[in-house]
Amino acid sequence: MVQVSLGGAAPTTARADVLILGIRPDTDRAVFAPALDAMGFTGESDQVVTFPGSGLTRTRLVVAIAVPADPSPEQLRRAAGQAVRAAIGAKATTVAVALEPDDAAAVGAIAEGLHLGAYEFTTYKSSKAKAKSSLSTATILTSQSRQAGAVKAVERAATVSAAVAKARDWVNTAPADLRPPTFADDIKAWAGDAVRVTIWDERKLERERCGGILAVGAGSDVPPRLVQLNYRPDGAKKHLALVGKGITFDSGGLSLKTGAGMQTMKMDMAGAATVVAAIAAIARLGLQVNVTAYACIAENMPSGSATRPGDVLTMRSGATAEVLNTDAEGRLVLADGLALAAATKPTAIVDVATLTGACIVALGDRTAGLMSNDDTVRQCVLDAAAEAGELIWALPLPEEMAGKVKSSKIADLRQHNPKPAGGALFAGEFLRAFVNDVPWAHLDIAGPAYNEEGPYGYVPAGGTGFAVRTLVELAASLVS
Repeated sequence: MVQVSLGGAAPTTARADVLILGIRPDTDRAVFAPALDAMGFTGESDQVVTFPGSGLTRTRLVVAIAVPADPSPEQLRRAAGQAVRAAIGAKATTVAVALEPDDAAAVGAIAEGLHLGAYEFTTYKSSKAKAKSSLSTATILTSQSRQAGAVKAVERAATVSAAVAKARDWVNTAPADLRPPTFADDIKAWAGDAVRVTIWDERKLERERCGGILAVGAGSDVPPRLVQLNYRPDGAKKHLALVGKGITFDSGGLSLKTGAGMQTMKMDMAGAATVVAAIAAIARLGLQVNVTAYACIAENMPSGSATRPGDVLTMRSGATAEVLNTDAEGRLVLADGLALAAATKPTAIVDVATLTGACIVALGDRTAGLMSNDDTVRQCVLDAAAEAGELIWALPLPEEMAGKVKSSKIADLRQHNPKPAGGALFAGEFLRAFVNDVPWAHLDIAGPAYNEEGPYGYVPAGGTGFAVRTLVELAASLVS
């Protein structure tokens, strides 16, 4: 990761390889006007131009980016991410960042943008093809450089961004290299000393009656896993439970996906990556809130031992579910995790999953869907997302969906909706059946968890680490 620090120098005197310069509508452009005009800089949203710093600054290059007159933390975060990528493209080794932050929140947002925008995943590149960044340090220029709050914000940004980067790494890893046992072991190795990790193998899952996880993993030649992570700081009173879908590869099972539909299915474990990264960040920040995370991990494959449409499963809760589509497997592994979480009677449960294509149809590929059985928890998640700068939109759980979930003629629950309409809502209602009366929220991150297009703002192509920062903000809001 890039080392981010604070400095008090003026933009024209800062010593670095590249100067990142925010240009606001009210910025005095006198010094830079000729260069900006020559580059066709108009100040349109997110516009970036690069020009030599010779005679204007002490830096080799200037990366100028348009910034609104009164930018929000998220706008500064995006500007920093986009500009640092341009600086990396110009082979920068050090950067000075002049985006005019006026408080600790703005400083922290810029630091996050720099870390997240500088992220690269080069594990599978050959030594000749690796595009590894030479950028080593970034200095945020601010009048807040000696303020304790700003220093703490930079430290917090490094911790949270490292967790996001780990989630991105897991999502980007080839599925042959991150099968369920490997993923579980990697989680245990990475979680940190403050988090207690317990791995349930297939025998333990059978003893604990986790019928959903076992059924989804039944078609694979490697067994499923459930990883439980516990963080228990002294004196904490509230308890947040997190449940993540961890399908390391989703072929669709016997309800086989198309070839094109499988191409990105290594990312179907993004929910598990998110909750694990979040609890690790929460622990490393020392937040005074109890957190338990459940990563429900399986590989969904077709074989002679695979679960069939028409099979009836007995879930951890004791409820039976009729399977009608084995490509709707995420809700089955989550059901067991949610039942385990609900049994501990936490303050709130949040599950995170790349659950339905229907949510992408409804909200696009940059916005997650939120469903909840509790108005207070719903608003807390929305507030946390707004603080983190992540797009989440609340969706309803209409009364008729409960009837559809219970419409199986041979089991307690129907696993797949009889009609395609309202697919995301049906899945949310199915999950709701396993949380009893515990306040709960479901985040469907099918769209924003993986970026199939080019990078934008601080978001790279591939795994995005979406919702890690929202969960950290949510935990912070529960600190007692």
